[in-house]
This record gives sequence, C-alpha cells and structure tokens, in this order.
Amino acid sequence: MVCRTPLDTDVDTPQLDEASQPLADAWQHCLLQAGPAATALLRQVAQDAPPALAQRFYDVLLQDARSRRFLSHEQVKDRLQPAMQRWLNQLLCTDAEGVAMAVAAQRVIGDVHARVGIPVDLVTRGARVLKHELFVRLRGLASDADTAFAAIDCLSATMDIAMEGMTLAYTHARERSSRTDAAYRLFSLVQNVSTERERQRALLLDWENTLLYTLAGHTCDGEGASLATSEFGLWFTHKGVPSFGESSETQQVSRLVARIDACLVRAKSDDTAQRLAVLPPIREDLATIRSLMTLLFERIGELDAGSDALTNLLNRRFLPTVLRREIELATRNQTPFSLLLLDLDHFKAINDGHGHDAGDRALQHVAALLGQLTRGSDYLFRYGGEEFVVVLVAASESQAMVIAESLRRQIAQSPVSLANGQQLDLSASIGVAAHDGHPDYERLMARADAAMYAAKRGGRNRVVLADAALPDAPGRRALQR
Repeated sequence: MVCRTPLDTDVDTPQLDEASQPLADAWQHCLLQAGPAATALLRQVAQDAPPALAQRFYDVLLQDARSRRFLSHEQVKDRLQPAMQRWLNQLLCTDAEGVAMAVAAQRVIGDVHARVGIPVDLVTRGARVLKHELFVRLRGLASDADTAFAAIDCLSATMDIAMEGMTLAYTHARERSSRTDAAYRLFSLVQNVSTERERQRALLLDWENTLLYTLAGHTCDGEGASLATSEFGLWFTHKGVPSFGESSETQQVSRLVARIDACLVRAKSDDTAQRLAVLPPIREDLATIRSLMTLLFERIGELDAGSDALTNLLNRRFLPTVLRREIELATRNQTPFSLLLLDLDHFKAINDGHGHDAGDRALQHVAALLGQLTRGSDYLFRYGGEEFVVVLVAASESQAMVIAESLRRQIAQSPVSLANGQQLDLSASIGVAAHDGHPDYERLMARADAAMYAAKRGGRNRVVLADAALPDAPGRRALQR
C-alpha cells in the first residue's frame, strides 16, 4: 500500500465503474452478514492496532531487497506508515454507506502501485502478514467464539476485496503503460532515422579521433575520455536503448562501451607506447559498435515520430515512459537527472493581442531554442498549451539550474518575428526539480510544477528550484492526500 489513501468524508460518493461495482456489492454483503457485534469488534481493533501493524508491515517488506527501491526513501517512509494506518482504519471501520468510497480508494492505490512499479507479490505478502496479525488480535478481544469467527470472516473477505480492487487498477494501469511503451518504441524517439544515424556515427568517430590525439599526447585523462559519458554514450543509454528496445545487440553495445572504458582506465600512464597499446583493441570494439548501430538503425527503419504537430517536440504521452526509465537508471547506477517545467509568460495576452498565429510562432520559436540549448541525449516535450518539459539526463541539481537560467536568459533575449515583421518579446518561468530518489515520477512532476508556479507568483521571467517549503501548484493537491 504505497500511496496515500483519500479518506475524506466530505466529498460526494464516487460513481463506480462496471468492474468496481461488484466489489462494492460484495463488501456491503460481508458487512451485513457479519452483524453489528462483529463489526463493532473490528472497530475496536482499529482503535489501537494500526500503528503497530503498519510498522510490522514495513518491517516484513524491507526484508526483501526489491522493496528497498520503493521504501528506502525518507519521504516515502515518513508518509507511508501514517498512510498504512489510515488504510487499516478504513478497512476495519468502513460501514455500508462508505463502501463505494473505500472501493474507489483501492483503485487509486492500485494506480499508484503501477506507476511506481512495486511488485504485486510484495503487496500480497504484506496483506498476508496483516491478516495473521489481525486474526490474532480479534481472537484475543472477542467475547465469544461466534463473534470472533464472524469478525475474522468479514475481515478476510474485505481485505481480499481490497486486494482485488488494487490488482484490478494495477492491471489496467500496467496494460496502459505497456501500450504506451510499445508505441514509444514503435514511433521511436529517433524522429528522423537517417539523420540520427549519421549524427551518431559522426559523434562516435569524433570521440575516436579525440581519443587518438589524447593517447598520443603526454597525458591521458581516462575520466574525461569515457565513452559512456560522451555525447554518443549518453544518447545510446537514455534514448538509443528505449528506441531500439532491449535486445542482444543493444546489450552487446553496452558491454563494448564498458570494456572500452575499462581499457581507458588501464591507459593512465606516462609511457606513450604503453598508452598507445590499448588503441588496437579499442578501435576493434568501436568498429563492432558501428556495425551493431547500423543494424539497429536499419531494423527500426523510417518510422513516424510520436511528436507534437506544431513544435515537433515529443508529446506528453511518452513522458511517463521516459521518466520511469530515467528513475530506474538513476536508482540502478546512482546517477542524477533533473527535470525542467517551463511556461511561457503572458501567453494568453499574446494570443489575444496578436492572434493565434503569433502564439504558434512563439511556441515554435521556444521549441527551437530548447533544441539548440540542450544535448541530444536530453528529452524535450510539449507538455500542453504553453508548457514545455525538459528531462536533463545525467544532470545534477546545480547543472540543471545553470541550464535553466541559460534557457530563461536566451528566451528573454531572443524575440520572435511575427508575420508582419514585428518583433515580439518573450519570457518564461521555469521550475527545476532534481530526482531525489523518490520512485514515483508524479512526485518529481509535482515538485517541478510547484517551483514553476512559484516563479510565476514571484514575478515571472525567473528560475525557481523545487523546495519542500513551496506550496503545491494548483491542480496538484490531489497528490498530497
């Protein structure tokens, strides 16, 4: 149960879909069948059991190494135990009138589990532990065996219904994600295959020539020469692999890159001959990489791009796919990445005062600047309306702030030319958020959104770094429930 559960009682009863309504009916039937004595016993357990049970739940889950990705982050730990306590209270205390709200809450939890990627078996394991602990408490508190049995039977059924609701939402969300991931590979992030193929060939050749001159010199800076952190290496890791899809060829390229970088570490020597001795195996591996890249590019062929028609940037449908992968890479490799949320200032006034054609030109102008001022390995999205998202791979918080300020300054200094020859000044408010280890990409988006909103409130045309003290941006408050 990794998300916060919406337990507000002052909201309207939700309208359940066809899949959820049978769960609500079954939950109500369980409560009616249990009787008032059993439901009163369940509420009695809820008075003191949840804190200890929540602690027990996370103690068990943390014994599994896979759970540490989801549960080790301090913010997660600080929020999850109170959330688990609220979930247990809901499970134990919901009456017939509150069943629809309770079922809807399980669907929300399942959606977040899918978004974060927590394995279903970890959730069901935790539920099994909770059941056992609650059964023991119910037997100890019951005044007679019949009441204990009725309460245990009701609790067992309602917890199964809750798990079914979570799993239903989880399955639907994962199916949606799988379809988007497949589309991501189908459309590919490589918007012009032939152009991108030649660009990556040139980058790889430039890196090889630079290496040759470096090794022939008096020193060899192995760290600076790293192929993995070169423009080609970053592109391949962050864009190439997800575009081509995981395959034996992409895995072989990754292994060759790692082997080349290992050779460079051994090449740190004052002896020129010793340094040059590593060149033949490196050049052989580079030739193999070029052959594999040719094969990979030929395989995907000339594919359409999942791009925004106006700006030619990626559209927002692929943003969850990209962020999930970047979080996975950052967690696995202990590397940073950051996100910029950019909003054009006074965009409505541009449309109202100069027409929608001027607004379109402004968006295209900013999209072009973003492409010029970021790396090929970074991701550029038109998020919607006048908002853009930039995913800066392998970029720390301080690096992201420098890039964001450069973008802000360049936009302010580069007016857009309108059809009538008029020059229209532009400015942008930018929120910056570095990945802080939290496994949920919506948290990262919410932090960037709050920072961008703070930039707007602070006078616009500025960059603001995400901070825990910032108020939530409008429309993001549901994430904090």
